[in-house]
Amino acid sequence: MFTIEVFTFNPFQENTYVLFNEKGHALIFDPGTFFPAETQTLKDFILRRGIQPVALINTHCHLDHVFGNKWLAESYGLTPQIHALEKPLHDKSGAIGSQYGLEFTPYEGDFTFIQQGDIIKLDQDELEAILVPGHSPGSLAFYSKAQQFVISGDALFLESIGRTDLPGGDHEQLLHSIKEKLFNLPPETIVYPGHGPKTSIAHERQFNPFVHP
Repeated sequence: MFTIEVFTFNPFQENTYVLFNEKGHALIFDPGTFFPAETQTLKDFILRRGIQPVALINTHCHLDHVFGNKWLAESYGLTPQIHALEKPLHDKSGAIGSQYGLEFTPYEGDFTFIQQGDIIKLDQDELEAILVPGHSPGSLAFYSKAQQFVISGDALFLESIGRTDLPGGDHEQLLHSIKEKLFNLPPETIVYPGHGPKTSIAHERQFNPFVHP
């Protein structure tokens, strides 16, 4: 069974998720650690809980979601897992950070590519990868049928949606992803977004002003 811990990091107030089980094995989604104190916070949590990170997964590769990839990959011997369409964004993340005045050294190395429908396993627990492009070309969400939650990245927020004015964004494509992929999940599904508080599919179907099912 997954236990979910959320940390809010970096100037963009990005949500980093640690999903761990009874054995202490963990999946880490979107490590957004930019400041040294944030890296220390995540490191201390891992040590305090006796957790072993076994996978590093990016819902997408905008810079605020990959600040910590290099540290996490090198510290725990992990290969980042992304959709193939996100690699160009990851490759540009250092340069984009410089444009924002946020200098950092991005991860350089191999990637494992995730596709629509792939199953991410943590021992006996599973997450299904759902391709939800629009905010970025290869945005992914990760759904737990057993525990009725989804890690939505920046596709869907509490009564909002991801921005689509960045390179590779497509507003109509994002609306389609939400309506046809996320809104087809059971209404009780809890949504853990890339920014802001959690919500539910039922709430967003009823109250999200950007999407009309």
